[in-house]
Amino acid sequence: MNTSRWARLFTWQHMNKNGEEEENKEQEPKEKKKEETTKLNWKEWIIDSSEEYYYTWLQIMILPICYNWVIIIFRTCFYAIEEKFVATWLTLDYICDLFYVLDTVIGFRTGFLEQGILVRDLSLLKKRYMRSSRFKWDIASLLPTDLLYLKLGIHTPLVRVNRFLRTGRMNEALDRMETRTSYPNTFRVAKLMLYIFVLIHWNACVYFSLSNYIGFGADPWVYPNISDPEFAATRRQYFYCFWFSTLILTTVGDTPPPEREEEYLFLVADMLIAVLVFASVVGSMGDVISSLRDRDNVFFPNHELVKGYLRSRRISKELQKRVNDWYQHLHINKKITRENEILQHLPITLQTAIAVSVHLPTLSKVTIFQNCENSLLEQLVLKLTPQVYSPGEYVCKKGDVGHEMYIIKEGKLAVVADDGVTQFAVLGEGNFFGEISILNIKGNKSGNRRTANIRSIGYSDLFSLSKEDLTETLLEYPAAKRLLEEKGRQILTKMGMLEETDEGEGEVEKTEDKVKRLEASLEALQTKLARLIAELESTARKMMQRVEQLELQTEGWEGIVAEGAQGEIEEREKVKEREIGDGEGEGERKKEDEEEPEVEGERGEGDGGEESLGEKEKNVGGNEKSEKEKEETGEELIKTETQDQKRDEI
Repeated sequence: MNTSRWARLFTWQHMNKNGEEEENKEQEPKEKKKEETTKLNWKEWIIDSSEEYYYTWLQIMILPICYNWVIIIFRTCFYAIEEKFVATWLTLDYICDLFYVLDTVIGFRTGFLEQGILVRDLSLLKKRYMRSSRFKWDIASLLPTDLLYLKLGIHTPLVRVNRFLRTGRMNEALDRMETRTSYPNTFRVAKLMLYIFVLIHWNACVYFSLSNYIGFGADPWVYPNISDPEFAATRRQYFYCFWFSTLILTTVGDTPPPEREEEYLFLVADMLIAVLVFASVVGSMGDVISSLRDRDNVFFPNHELVKGYLRSRRISKELQKRVNDWYQHLHINKKITRENEILQHLPITLQTAIAVSVHLPTLSKVTIFQNCENSLLEQLVLKLTPQVYSPGEYVCKKGDVGHEMYIIKEGKLAVVADDGVTQFAVLGEGNFFGEISILNIKGNKSGNRRTANIRSIGYSDLFSLSKEDLTETLLEYPAAKRLLEEKGRQILTKMGMLEETDEGEGEVEKTEDKVKRLEASLEALQTKLARLIAELESTARKMMQRVEQLELQTEGWEGIVAEGAQGEIEEREKVKEREIGDGEGEGERKKEDEEEPEVEGERGEGDGGEESLGEKEKNVGGNEKSEKEKEETGEELIKTETQDQKRDEI
């Protein structure tokens, strides 16, 4: 089934939109009616100069303007026509005047753009129109000069000559038609022929009036005598004058020589006008031809340059014939191979819209592009390149490295064997091939090489999409990239062209992705390293501060420990001396006994001596205990200081 899911989605979305619009219409009928009534309100009626209504009105205004330019001079010079159909002419005159009045009213209500926004204020529109030069010409063309009929008579249509002043409207209409028509060169030629026709018409009317002034049949140069039945009919009079005027203005000649001064002056003026007309005609036709050539050069390659190159390089006649046949096919069937160059002057939005309308239905038929995003397909259609292949030409051969995929727009291609004759299959309009070769799928047995020979049976129109364009586009759509690669793997699996690897079917990273990932990890590592260095510096500063504090504390502790050790040494020496018990010690003891006060009466010497000796022994024992306690307290102080130091370090 080649029906596109993409097309189904479009139709489904379109149906939903239509359903929503119908629901909105049913829910808000009153509001829409109010809006319609406001649009039809005469007081607020404004015309946008870019709308179709304004363009249609300009086309209508061409008729009354051309009528006045052609009929007024015709009625003035060919008075027989004026007298015979005077009622008809007056009716047509005032109908044209009515159109002139309506055109003036539309001028008051024609909006203009200010900073890109349509101005709808009636007061501003009136001021702008009345200050413009167009308003002056429009009012002058509407002046009631017909009142001169009362004095000059009803058969003097020349009083309506001021109606010619509305010609600017016709020029505006023709310019707009030229921009809208699909054949601008043909329109330019037609417009030039219209101007020439009006000029010859005016010259024919003046020639007839001059002949009437000189006298019909007075000489061979003027119009023959109207008394002759052959030249009496009004139709014959006009055709003869028109033919004579054409001979003069086209400088063809074969006209009778003039005999009077009036005739010479008329011919001199016509000759000067003819020179200008001839120059304008030649110049306009030259511009048309050059523009046609430029168009051909843009639409199609320059054939003359290629033919000159082939001749200078002495290419074989057979190959030259193939090239010429290819060019001939392009020109005959209007095949365009340079679409991007033609549309390059348009903004990208319009280029995309045109490419979508032309190529999207074809691109949506490709299996791997179905169900992809809208924006992805819109970018891909801008990358499609049209190509035309001649009969018997190979599009691709087996074993070639695939750099693009192809979509068949028109024609038939054959899948042939290596001999170029045996056909395995025929591909028609809407088929595609080579889509797997533009995707770098891991495990592809063909290695992105062509697996078949594709040959064009007749002239075939193809669209090609290169691998580089697809890769560049898919960089912005990673989800679509994974989807396309998955679809490609499924197709290769069905064909038996996918190898199973130990690593599985993981996504193959490109070099750019790897570089980006490595750069990201390197930045993370640099950030971590900077943090570690900052932490190391801060800890080093803190350690230095703590060491300095400990040094200050240990200086005081050294003096205290030294004094305590010296006192212990002195006490130990005193203890040793006491244990020896020399005379000096006994004398000192007696002095100490005598200095001690007596408590509760006197005692005996023996008793007192025994008691004093016992007390001294106790004192010596107490001194020994105090020295041991001092040593223990000193060790405890040192231990506590070391513990505090360790805590500070921690």
